[in-house]
Amino acid sequence: MDFDLSWLLLALPAAFALGWLASRFDLRQLRRETRDAPRAYFKGLSLLLSEQQDKAIDAFIEAVQNDPDTVDLHFALGGLFRRRGEFERAVRVHEHLLRRADLAMADRERAQHALAQDYMKAGLFDRAEAAFLVLEGTAYDTESRLARLSLYERSRDWPAATAMAEQLETRGAGVFSGRMAHYRCEMGLEAEARGDEAAVSSALRLALAAAPEAARPRLLSARHHARQGRPAQALAELEDLLQRDPEHFLLALDDFATAARDAGRLDTAQRMLADLFERQPSVDVLRALCRLQGIVPAQSPLLDTLIERQPSLSAVQVVLEAPNPVLSAERVAGLRRAVQRAATPLQRYRCTHCGFEAQRHFWQCPGCLSWDSFPPRRIEQA
Repeated sequence: MDFDLSWLLLALPAAFALGWLASRFDLRQLRRETRDAPRAYFKGLSLLLSEQQDKAIDAFIEAVQNDPDTVDLHFALGGLFRRRGEFERAVRVHEHLLRRADLAMADRERAQHALAQDYMKAGLFDRAEAAFLVLEGTAYDTESRLARLSLYERSRDWPAATAMAEQLETRGAGVFSGRMAHYRCEMGLEAEARGDEAAVSSALRLALAAAPEAARPRLLSARHHARQGRPAQALAELEDLLQRDPEHFLLALDDFATAARDAGRLDTAQRMLADLFERQPSVDVLRALCRLQGIVPAQSPLLDTLIERQPSLSAVQVVLEAPNPVLSAERVAGLRRAVQRAATPLQRYRCTHCGFEAQRHFWQCPGCLSWDSFPPRRIEQA
């Protein structure tokens, strides 16, 4: 049977036309998908900058659905979930990334770091620690170690925190001697609660070795000596603290007065407090000095100096403690209550980092967990 070449001549143009149409269809679809993905992405970015997080999340979800292979969109979406407190959804996004076999190593490490942050923000500290451990030896090594240090502080695992701080300092990530001194002090307080005075002594000795200029180890060491019936050693520690750090010595005024009385060195202690009052007049120093002198603060000749150099509601309270021949006892009592109500908000310590206020001094802020962020002076004395 003869082959008809006319059919071949007709088939070739038809095949060419069908191929051209198919290619045009694919190119249009690709251009449309490529155009739609950035459009959704930029829409989400615009909404995010406008602080419309709900709509931004919807836009990013749409973008991810249009282009599920885009890694950056997944990170943006996971970060938004974490900022909104939707930690379970953030974990799912980052776990989905980690399950991808085609993910580049840099993106895999980034996803692991994001997943560890999700766990940490969610309060799943055991999972966060395990996730941060995977990042050792990666580009996120230092960040993961710093995060684990924060985890150990939160869980009050002071031996682990001390070991991690030593590693970070060895690696040149910063100076952690002050923190390590606090960790040793915390271990000393835990030993004190157990009644293990030998462990207290060892912990405080290591704290002083870590940070010789730190105030807290000397203050705790003085109290340790006082508990052991060694007032002379306690007084020596506090005298050293006064010379090194007069500001933080204000936290030890009661301890200083007690140690001076028990050690039989009232005259020397009075002279030291009088010199301190001359340099830094305050109600606390006046009360400690009057305690050593055996008089009430309202009878002290230094009260006028205090009111002149540091006028405050606390100074007015001292004045109202003295008998008043003009006002009745009921009226004086009413004035005391009024002044106390007004003075209480000012008789607090305030964190210089986050503004957290408390009636007692903290070495670590309960609000932002910063160390040494509470000045030793109250708000009205600052």
